[in-house]
This record gives sequence, C-alpha cells and structure tokens, in this order.
Amino acid sequence: MTLDRRLAVLGGLAGLGGCAVKPITPGLPFIDRLPPLAPIRAHKDRIFDITVCLRPFRATGPRLDTEMLGDTMVVHNYGHGGSGWSLSWGSGTIAVKKAMASSPKEIAVIGCGALGLTSAILAQRAGAAVTIYCKELVQQARSARATGSWTPDSRIALTGPAGPQFGVLWEEMARTSWKAYRDYLGLPGNPVAFADRYTLSDIPFAEMGEQMEARDTLGFGGYMDRIADITPNPQLLPPGANPFAVKYARRSTSLQFNIHDYAHQLLNDFRLAGGKIEMREFRSPAEFTQLKQKVVINCTGYGARSLWKDDSIVPVRGQIAWLLPQPEVNYGLYYNDVSTVSRSDGIVVQSIAGGDLRGYKDDNETVSREEADQAVGVIEELYSRMT
Repeated sequence: MTLDRRLAVLGGLAGLGGCAVKPITPGLPFIDRLPPLAPIRAHKDRIFDITVCLRPFRATGPRLDTEMLGDTMVVHNYGHGGSGWSLSWGSGTIAVKKAMASSPKEIAVIGCGALGLTSAILAQRAGAAVTIYCKELVQQARSARATGSWTPDSRIALTGPAGPQFGVLWEEMARTSWKAYRDYLGLPGNPVAFADRYTLSDIPFAEMGEQMEARDTLGFGGYMDRIADITPNPQLLPPGANPFAVKYARRSTSLQFNIHDYAHQLLNDFRLAGGKIEMREFRSPAEFTQLKQKVVINCTGYGARSLWKDDSIVPVRGQIAWLLPQPEVNYGLYYNDVSTVSRSDGIVVQSIAGGDLRGYKDDNETVSREEADQAVGVIEELYSRMT
C-alpha cells in the first residue's frame, strides 16, 4: 500500500475529534475550506465507560469454507480481525451463496454479531427462513465494542500466508460491502455516515510512514489500493489551513458506523422480515447437528477459537475509553498514537501505540483505567495548546 493510501486508512481509524477554528482557512481553494470544528472535551472525568474487544485474526484471512457434520452442512464465516463490520456484507454474500447452493428452505445462523446479523439478513433476501442462535444479542457481543470505522483491511491477513490470491477475494468483499452501506446512509440516527478525519503529526508524514512500516514485523496485508477508485485520497493541509497545534495535518473522509443505532436497525430489519432469535450457547460443533435446520452459517467470531478448536485464530486485544457524547463534534482525528471516533453513543478514544501489533496474542479482556487515562490525556494535551 502506498503511504498516501495507508495514511488515508489511518485517518479512518482515527475517528472524530475537533478544535475551535475560524471558518476561513487560507491556503486551500474555496471549495475545500474547513468548516468550524468544535473541540472534544477530552477530560478524564468525562470517561463513562471502558470496554475491551478481542479481534479474531487469522493469518490467512477469514474462514469461508464449508464442511459436513453428519447430514448438516456448515458454512464458516469468521476470523475477520479488525474488519468485521467493514467487510460483513461482502463476506456474508459469499457465505450465503454457499449456503443456498442446495436451495434450503430454512437456515440457521450461529452468532448475532456483525457477521451473524448481516448473513442472516442476506439469507432472508435469498428466500430462506432464518433463525439466529446466539449466546447474546449484538449489543452484548464483542462486535458492539468495535471502534465503528470503515477499516476493511485492518488486521485482515498476513501478506505471506494469505497469498496473492487473497487480494482478489478481499476486493470482492470490500466492494460489495461498500455498496451495501449506501442503503443505510441518511436514515434516522445516522447508523452509517461519512465524516472528515484528520491525521496529525509533529514530524513529516514520510517519516511517520517509515515508523509505521518499521513497527509491522509480521507483514499485515494492506489492500486499500485495490479500491482507490471509490475511496478519497487524503489532502495535505497547508500551514494557513491547518487549525491544529501541530506542524503537519492531513484531511480525508471516511465511512463510520454508529454501532448501537446500526445494530438496532439490523435487528429490526431481521425481525420485520420474519426472523427468529433463540438464545442458546453451543459447547461443541456436534450440537449443530441437533438443530432442525440442516444448513448452518457459523458466525461465532473469536468464539470459534474455543468452539471449533481453531488455533489459527489469534486474539488481538483492543481497548476503548468512552467519553460523553458531543453531537457538535462531527469529524475525526489521529494524533500521537491515539485515535478518536465521535459517535452518537459516545466519543471513542483508543490508544494504538505499537500499530497493528498492539494487543497481538493478548487475550486479556480486563479493562485498564491507566491505559484509558493516558489515551484521553494525549487528546486533552493537544487541545490545551489551541486557542
């Protein structure tokens, strides 16, 4: 991936932050001038929650194969790393196509996270009656603890193990998902929306990119160049147009998911189409054969590591500090290894020091107040330099 594309993705990870600035920004054409940006009230006493998520990473990419358990066909759809929400519609489309090969009248979906809900809705659209079996609804699932940014190649695979052919599959999933999200733009609650993102640095971006690449000792795949025609390039802000108290700034525009609104929308869509949900925990794959449905889509995410004894799944820990919502903050920022995302349900603040290797092979889901305070402190210090 080129540096510009990588920084565009980084801006996508960055989320939504702000600063009080003048609406006139010399140095940019009139059409590109920045609007007034409201500041994030980044104070530690405004943290109202801290959550931890384990991303299900697989070096070869998501598992999308099928297997037979007795007379039950299981289609796997898990292992998307940090790209579950972003690739859910594309991945689900592939899984449902395999599930519908024998034209079943009924399909079971295991799991009610990002992949489970989208797979279930797609199976309904394909003509099947669908029941979701899950231990917990999406609001309590790990999917609800995601940052909510469009990051379709975030820890999706390692370049070597995935091989060159994976790029073709990834592009199919990314383009399908990108198009599907258009159906959710402009709905009440803004379940899916576009927002400006700012990547900030005290050093030149070329040097910043070199540091990022040096951190990645495993070789995580970067595929955003394959969809460069549908995603905007970052735009360098000249000194007269940079409202931030840093020397270098870029602006891009990224898709984001206000996950709680979006999750409610998906659940309502599923239920209005006649979908059923049964609360059930599976302790072994053999229990799938006890279901009346003989076609099952397995969307158990990180849970597949234990359920399926799938050691190819590597946990990647990520923690979020939640600041009180600020509806007036409608843009995002990344600075000094801290990302912020302003959503309707709160402002997400996340330390990503160490890059993609942060949290790698760490299955500890205990929250760290110290980590949360440090991340919020970085954003607070940034705004303290601004007038």
